[in-house]
Amino acid sequence: MSVPAGNLLAGLPSGALPARSLPDEIFTTLAETAASSGTVRIERILSTGQASPDGFWYDQGWDEFVLVVQGAARLQIEGEAERALGPGDWMMIPARRRHRVAWTDPAAPTVWLAVHIGAQKPPQKIGQGETA
Repeated sequence: MSVPAGNLLAGLPSGALPARSLPDEIFTTLAETAASSGTVRIERILSTGQASPDGFWYDQGWDEFVLVVQGAARLQIEGEAERALGPGDWMMIPARRRHRVAWTDPAAPTVWLAVHIGAQKPPQKIGQGETA
């Protein structure tokens, strides 16, 4: 049995992007494992200017760790000011804590590493049924 491996930055658009160059964010599951308390899913999210729709809030039943690997974004936790995130910045979002993506850089790809801890089902994704 081979051990899964790869490069998180492989296959990204190169150079400057026109505003909103991709119609939707791209979600790639890198690994997933089941446990009695739910699943742990690790995914790469590629954003090119997308944001959560006005008035939309994620309200997930699981914890989510997010890390900006490349690019820039702003996240908003309900009741708090937006937080700017750049390469290396991370946030641990507890289950049931409403949050939204307020902005991602439209001029360069933003690459996220997201770890969903205890998820019972895959999250809804804006642009793919709903956005991150």
